[in-house]
Amino acid sequence: MTQVREQAPTRNTVAPPPAPAAVRVDGVTQVFERGRPPVLEGVDLTVAAGEFVCLLGASGCGKSTLLNLVAGLATPTAGRVEVSAERPALMFQEPALLPWLTARGNVELALKARGVARGARRTEAERLLELVNLGSHGAKRVHELSGGMRQRVALARALAQDSSVLLMDEPFAALDAITRDVLHEELTRVWTEQQLSVVFVTHNVREAVRLGQRVVLMSSRPGRIVREWQVDIPHPRAIESPAVGALASEITAELHREISRHGR
Repeated sequence: MTQVREQAPTRNTVAPPPAPAAVRVDGVTQVFERGRPPVLEGVDLTVAAGEFVCLLGASGCGKSTLLNLVAGLATPTAGRVEVSAERPALMFQEPALLPWLTARGNVELALKARGVARGARRTEAERLLELVNLGSHGAKRVHELSGGMRQRVALARALAQDSSVLLMDEPFAALDAITRDVLHEELTRVWTEQQLSVVFVTHNVREAVRLGQRVVLMSSRPGRIVREWQVDIPHPRAIESPAVGALASEITAELHREISRHGR
């Protein structure tokens, strides 16, 4: 057996401490049915504190399954998931707002679940709605809000969980291009101001490049990490910019190759 030895540090060298991780996925495999192929197999992923990571892959590759494992909604068949936050905040494609409550009431409900005192809920809900540029719409009910506004309320509700880790499962997929672009700007601003660690699942390659500091590509089943890209394009980024388009084209080509390999 070949042994690998690390070079010993010199006497006067002090090794730097490892960078803090917001999310660490170590050798995770997930099997839903005995005798069936795994949905995820040997997945390793680390998300640094304050990092914005986008997960890409074909439908059914296990992106949402991986997000659910990080959220603590399921337990992996094998491997380990560690999250720095006690309870990550979640945001999904559907805003899932309670229609009989106002925008502010939906946010206050999350604050109540967190144990925030009754007297402080309204003030905090108004602050969070202001953060997502809905400060003047708190008294509106769900049916009075546009699709983009509903997703902003859902984002404010997620932020009400007061977590440093935000998990997002295709939250803008059902929106039109203009609304989606506006929400990209809002999310980038909130991520920066709140110093969040974000794991964002999407099928949209340009969206991933527009938002992420790192784009991670997953294979089709079983889902594995097959390639990563660092996105060094400075902010503010426009989804139609040549730099975003060029990297998106490179990632799309690799995604097509991965889908073709699976098809064979």
